[in-house]
Amino acid sequence: STMNSVSVKYFASLREAAGREQETLETPCATYADLYRQLAATYSFPLPLKLIQVAVNDEFASLEAPVRSGDRVVFIPPVAGG
Repeated sequence: STMNSVSVKYFASLREAAGREQETLETPCATYADLYRQLAATYSFPLPLKLIQVAVNDEFASLEAPVRSGDRVVFIPPVAGG
């Protein structure tokens, strides 16, 4: 399987759980959903996938979209308040 190099940013509770704001990583994951599951396992993220939105290259994207090398990925948890 091919490895894609992606830049990942974390917000809010995800940033606290990861202990970092962003990182670049090599991943074999096919979709952003898979990538979130991998990261959730690594960092013990408190939130299930169904609560997460993903933005790719500054636009909201589907979690089932294919991961491409060079993507800038932002996982966005639900924002408290309104």
